[in-house]
Amino acid sequence: MSTEKIVHQEGAQLDFSESMSYGDYLHLDEVLNAQHPLSPAHDEMLFIVQHQTSELWMKLMLHELHAAIRCVAADQLPDAFKMLARVTRIMEQLVSAWTVLSTMTPPEYSAMRPYLAKSSGFQSAQYRCIEFALGNKNAAMLKPHEHRPDLLALVDAAYRSPSLYDEALRLMARRGLPVPANHLERDWTLPYEANDEVEQAWLVAYRDPHKHWEVYQLGEKLTDIEDAFRLWRFRHVTTVERVIGFKRGTGGTGGVSYLRKMLDVVLFPEIWKLRTDL
Repeated sequence: MSTEKIVHQEGAQLDFSESMSYGDYLHLDEVLNAQHPLSPAHDEMLFIVQHQTSELWMKLMLHELHAAIRCVAADQLPDAFKMLARVTRIMEQLVSAWTVLSTMTPPEYSAMRPYLAKSSGFQSAQYRCIEFALGNKNAAMLKPHEHRPDLLALVDAAYRSPSLYDEALRLMARRGLPVPANHLERDWTLPYEANDEVEQAWLVAYRDPHKHWEVYQLGEKLTDIEDAFRLWRFRHVTTVERVIGFKRGTGGTGGVSYLRKMLDVVLFPEIWKLRTDL
């Protein structure tokens, strides 16, 4: 049967007149009409779509991260592993997205920059919740959200909750590994600091992975996430430098200089240090 006949027959059977459509299910009218450039610059559409799609990926990432944290807290590691693997893949998508934005040249960005006023990616509540969920706590990062009480409440809740790594250490203690007591109940708003005793607990699992298979696997899932997160941060820095150089960010940050400092943040320090000490 020819391709033309197959297409004709399939088309004759299609009738969506009384059912929910693809666009209805995905609310595409709202999504595809949410881009409202403020400048006459052609390239502003790229800038808007880049950031909107990134926020959608971050929404999914938080969905997976929050569920994974709950699973780790409930000793349901197989489920957590699937969610954490998905977080890593989402970060890979976000890394790739920067390559699209990097096609914007400095003159193209300069043409639209005045229309951004003081709006800045620094104000992304979802990104801040991701940072907090991964343990990079900083009270100063609550301030950019003070203008929106609903967003401030969301970020503050993430700030005050145990991070993914905090819950991982508590699970290790429940599995009989020698995590120090002061890491099981502490002020969750404080940034995590590396600890030799915690590294020793991880080393027990890594020296006998068959006996401590799930903890060992958890360590590797965390490594995957931080590896991907570092790449995401690095592509952010290089893209910003490529497009605006060392100008200050629209939100008043140091721009590239600030982003470069973030490259030095280590989320799960003992998991990286143990590789040297094994």
